[in-house]
Amino acid sequence: MPTPTKGPRLGGSPAHERLMLANLASALFQHGKIQTTETKAKRLRPLAEQLITKAKRGDLASRRRVAAVVRDKDVVYNLFDQIAPRYANRNGGYTRIVKTGPRKGDAAPMAIIELVEELVAAQPARATKKTAARKAAQQDKVEALAPEEELPKSAAAGDQDAEAPESASGDTAEARADSDEAGENKA
Repeated sequence: MPTPTKGPRLGGSPAHERLMLANLASALFQHGKIQTTETKAKRLRPLAEQLITKAKRGDLASRRRVAAVVRDKDVVYNLFDQIAPRYANRNGGYTRIVKTGPRKGDAAPMAIIELVEELVAAQPARATKKTAARKAAQQDKVEALAPEEELPKSAAAGDQDAEAPESASGDTAEARADSDEAGENKA
């Protein structure tokens, strides 16, 4: 069997390397992070990112392509329904490789490859200069057409303070007024 001309084979034939990477990808999607050698982690990263990108599409063809690599149906379901939606607003960079110390037995350099946790809240996309200028112009037009009536700041601040000031004991203005009226009735 001919050997591949580029890159390390990870200690086997090309078919063995393909199966090994598929198993590593399945474990990564199942557990969220795995510990392996640096070489395997570096070879796994592009495959895992391609599979996540295909899962983000969500159509039947991409589901079949992912299922051809990852044989476990539960992992494919997890990838399409839980992992891919997390990265809907992210274009690549779904994995992180963190180098750890050498393995005890043979001193092989080890690494942890993990899925990057994406925040649930969607980050707004950066606007280009043209779109930012366009939005600012629209905002100015809206403000010019409908001027807002503004209260003087001192009056607005005074109204808020008069509604619910609290004393050191925690009494509100209404409670103090009631106690003042009760005091006047007694005298």
